Amino acid sequence: MRVIVTGGAGFIGSALVRHLVRERGWDILNFDKLTYAANLQSLSAVSENANYRFVQADICDAGAVNRIFADFHPDAVMHLAAESHVDRSISSSAEFIKTNILGTHVLLEAGRQYWSDLPSERRNAFRFLHVSTDEVYGSLADGSFFTESTAYDPRSPYSASKASSDHLVSAWRATYGLPTLITNCSNNYGPHQFPEKLIPLVLLNALEKKPLPVYGDGRNVRDWLYVEDHVKALTAVLERGRIGETYNIGGRAPTENIAVVERICDALDALAPNGETRRSLITFVQDRPGHDRRYAIDPTKIETELGWHAEKTFDTGIAATVEWYLNNEWWWRPLRDDVYSGTRLGLLENSARADRHLSENSV
Repeated sequence: MRVIVTGGAGFIGSALVRHLVRERGWDILNFDKLTYAANLQSLSAVSENANYRFVQADICDAGAVNRIFADFHPDAVMHLAAESHVDRSISSSAEFIKTNILGTHVLLEAGRQYWSDLPSERRNAFRFLHVSTDEVYGSLADGSFFTESTAYDPRSPYSASKASSDHLVSAWRATYGLPTLITNCSNNYGPHQFPEKLIPLVLLNALEKKPLPVYGDGRNVRDWLYVEDHVKALTAVLERGRIGETYNIGGRAPTENIAVVERICDALDALAPNGETRRSLITFVQDRPGHDRRYAIDPTKIETELGWHAEKTFDTGIAATVEWYLNNEWWWRPLRDDVYSGTRLGLLENSARADRHLSENSV
């Protein structure tokens, strides 16, 4: 298989590239703009492999995207490139609209033109897999679960941009016949995650004895999925998924945010004791605007149709994640010191400042 992976230097993308290069032996072209959250150090284990290539470019650049298709001759595209942090989408939404919607359109058009010119056998085998999020479904009532037929109800600029891209992919399948697949996953965690996200942020704050911020009352629920389980699911969908279908991917681990933070504290206390409990650092802060109350995925479809099941429980996954960060300060320390120190994002006053800046500098 020759596969273009967009966003392959990001958290999930780099895990996918490592898996496909090392475990599957596929020829992979990593196409990434290298924004703040991308890190080529996450690919050091495969960077010298003969079946791995990297191209730095923006998926919004139609010329660059078309050249990649023409030069690489892929059998499939796995589209992960996206702005992904909800708090940043609240503070500054423009990049989310540009990358997640317009960039997906550019990629779909390039993929459609490339696919339509392929000989019939390769046309029939070609796949375009779009990787999305459960946040497109909005907020759940207690006891219920997202399924593939759940109506879309996005409530943040991020989730709205991803919902838009999902609809574009579905439309390119219905209108042009492009052989697409869509996955919607729950919250990922694990090694190499940029430290703006909840689990690495709390983990690194706890190591540095800084406050551990918990939004609102801490009772918001997220469903957690270990990143290496996720990339195995994506591979299964690409290989065996039915064209035109959506597959929800989740780890069957819906957990209140406060419980997530407490488990990180307890795992750190067990693996790196410092004489006091890290739970004492927990600090409740102003809630995120429009904070969805509950997410939980029902992954029955992918489990029954494709035989995929999450291998990590949340407890074993958290333990593995904490251990990785303890042993790999070389990876996260430069990010913590030079890129993102853990300051609060996503407050409405930050959004107002960003909007004023955009207005003042627009033409």
